[in-house]
Order: sequence, then structure tokens, then C-alpha cells
Amino acid sequence: MLNIHRARGTLFSGALAATLALAATATVIAAPVPPADAQPGAAAAAAQAPPVPLLWKVSDEDNSLYLLGSFHLLLPTDYPLSRDVDMAFADAEKLVFEIAPDELASPQLGLQMARAAMRTDGSTLDDELGPELAAKLAAWGSDNAAQLAATGLTVEVLQRFEPWFVGMMVTISQMTGLGFDPAIGLDAHMGGLAEAAQKPVAGLETGALQIAFLDGMDTGEQLQMLEQALEQAEAGAEQMLALHGAWRAGDTQAIIDGTIAEMRREFPALYQVINVARNDAWVPKLEARLREDGSDDSLVVVGAMHLLGEDGVVEKLRAKGYAVERVCSACARP
Repeated sequence: MLNIHRARGTLFSGALAATLALAATATVIAAPVPPADAQPGAAAAAAQAPPVPLLWKVSDEDNSLYLLGSFHLLLPTDYPLSRDVDMAFADAEKLVFEIAPDELASPQLGLQMARAAMRTDGSTLDDELGPELAAKLAAWGSDNAAQLAATGLTVEVLQRFEPWFVGMMVTISQMTGLGFDPAIGLDAHMGGLAEAAQKPVAGLETGALQIAFLDGMDTGEQLQMLEQALEQAEAGAEQMLALHGAWRAGDTQAIIDGTIAEMRREFPALYQVINVARNDAWVPKLEARLREDGSDDSLVVVGAMHLLGEDGVVEKLRAKGYAVERVCSACARP
């Protein structure tokens, strides 16, 4: 289980990276994925069973939704997926994502994100950070100079952007350095399967809306995001791998205790914007699919945090009277 007293660095920046599909488009800094045998714990992971899916089936009289909790950047050793996921995909006639796969894959989305974060008043990032945080960023840049150079960025270039963007870049840089790859994240993988099977896909929101969530954070929240990202990077791989491990184990309580509950407590305003408000906006769209004529089912792939806890989509749909069951063959094992 995630240690909630040590997970705070992962909490703020890691939760964003793990729950916002947009983070997986920030491949302007995505370094090449190391070979599998160079990844931490790769040999052990290769010997494990497939990830235990965070998968639920929500049904009315004639339609069903499969809700699948995603981790937007994954390791090669996270595949193949569980047979439960394969069966849900086979049963679904349509797929739904946070952002439609064609938009998510567009190079323009990353450019839009960078433009939104660009400083336009002639100031530098250090002007906003203060001496202590600026020194932490400079130290991180020095320690990660090779990876930054490989992706076309330097600490000097980062000076042109707002803190939220740089915080996300630090987190994504750390994840890609550990071998996590947005190109094989669960969203990208399921989108590719849908394309190959010629199944219709749709998005619950647009990339522009997700960018607005991030760019709309106040200065204090942005600085906190950057500071937490730098602290997480300094702490090393353990916390990020623990968050991924909780997802891989299908451990709902570890994710709730180690990420959702603390984010809700420590950053309530941001939690409302990033999680609660978006979940509330999605539920009517998902209900509309359940109410559609005919018996077509949909597979919905969204960040795991959006499904879990009392504010999650699963409980919100259960509260509306729909039949809800977790689909988890591994959970039934003694």
C-alpha cells in the first residue's frame, strides 16, 4: 500500500500525470524509453501476472458501460493486459476517452499546451520562484541535463514558461526516465485497438478544456505544483513506482488513501476543479449512453482517480440507481 505520509511529492504532480490524459501529450520532453532490462524492477515485473484492472460494469435494462481506470504512461512490462479488459473491449461497440484519440495524438495539442504556458510579460520563471525554489530547479536541471538535452530543453528554456508547465515537465521527465512511455499508456493502447477494430471513439472533453484547468490554477497552486514535483524528483523513483504499483495491483484503497484523500485535504480547490467538477460533467454524458436506443455497450477509459472514492464516477452512477459491479477475475482468487 502507498505510504500516505511519504507520497505527498507524488500526490500533486504525480496525480496530475496519472489522471490527466493531457500529460501524456507532453512528449516534447519524452526521452527514448530505456530497454526493458534497464528499467527498475523490469525482470520482476515481467514475471508478474497482467495488471489487475480497475474495471467496472454499469448497466441499465439494455445497455452497459465498462469503466476502466487508466495510468496514462506505462511500462512495456505492463502488457499484456488482463483477459477482463480484453473481454470488455470485445463486448463494447464504442469507446470513450477523456480526450478523443485523434486529438490526443495530434502534435498540435502539445503545442497548444506550450503556448498557453508561455510567459508573455518579459519575466522569467526565476522572477516568480524566489531564491530557494529557483535553486532547487537549477539543481534539478544540472542533474538532468543529459535528459533535457536529448529532448531539446534546457533549464534556460524552461525559464520562458509558467510554473504549472515546468512542474508537469519535471514529473513527466522523471516518469520517462524510469521507462514510462505515453505511447504505450493505457489510453493510447486502447485507442489503437479501437482504430484497428474500426470501433467508434469519442471524448468526454477537449484538450483545450484540460489546458484551461491547468493554466487556470492560481500562482500559489502553480508554485506548489512545481515544488512538489522537484521534491518528488529529488526523492527518487520509489514513490512514483509505488503509485504505479498500486494501479498495477488494482488496489483501490491504496490509491484512495495515498492520492485522492490527501489531495482532497491538502489542495481542496484544485481537487474540486480537476476531479469533482469534471466527474460531475461526465456523468450526464455517460448516462446518455446508457439511455440510448438499442443495446450497444461502451468502454470508457479515463484516469483512475476519476473512478474511485465517493466523488468518483463509479459511486455517482451507483447513487443514480444503476447496477454496478467490479469486473475483476483476479480479485476472486483465494
